[in-house]
Amino acid sequence: MKRSMKFLLPLAVFLGIAVFLYRGLSIDPHAIPSPLIDKPLPPFELPLLNQPDKTLSNRDLLGKVYLLNVWATWCISCRAEHPTLVALARSQQVDLYGIDWKDDDAAATVWLNQLGDPFQAVMVDKKGRTAIDLGVYGAPETFLVDKKGVVRKKYAGALTPSLLNDEILPLVRQLRTES
Repeated sequence: MKRSMKFLLPLAVFLGIAVFLYRGLSIDPHAIPSPLIDKPLPPFELPLLNQPDKTLSNRDLLGKVYLLNVWATWCISCRAEHPTLVALARSQQVDLYGIDWKDDDAAATVWLNQLGDPFQAVMVDKKGRTAIDLGVYGAPETFLVDKKGVVRKKYAGALTPSLLNDEILPLVRQLRTES
């Protein structure tokens, strides 16, 4: 009996680890759970990139469905995502607001001038306090916010055309019809 336990115990441990690894591989990397889902966007008021004497707050955005994209010029995935955001802005299917996270204002301005500015407005989060309130793990992260200012979805990583067309834009259309 002891002899068979020597073999069964390692086998049981191996099978347990294998189950956890298999489960981990089936998780969507874009679906990072967020305690903000179905809760109001945390309050913020941030200066605008191109008009630092003016601010934009979450209260200013009430009444519209929009995407809030946290990005930075130092972020490689943000650069990969940027053409998708520019195409989305051109389609005029949803308003897009940006939060430039822990970045250099001059670098952000050059980036947007060179690559295109898809945002209705870009806010500056120099110290990253707003990103902390949003629960940002790393850039880019995008939040879909409804008319009442409630976060409906959070997307971690670069948005893709298929993600926009298959998931985000249908949800935007649905949220626009809700009161």
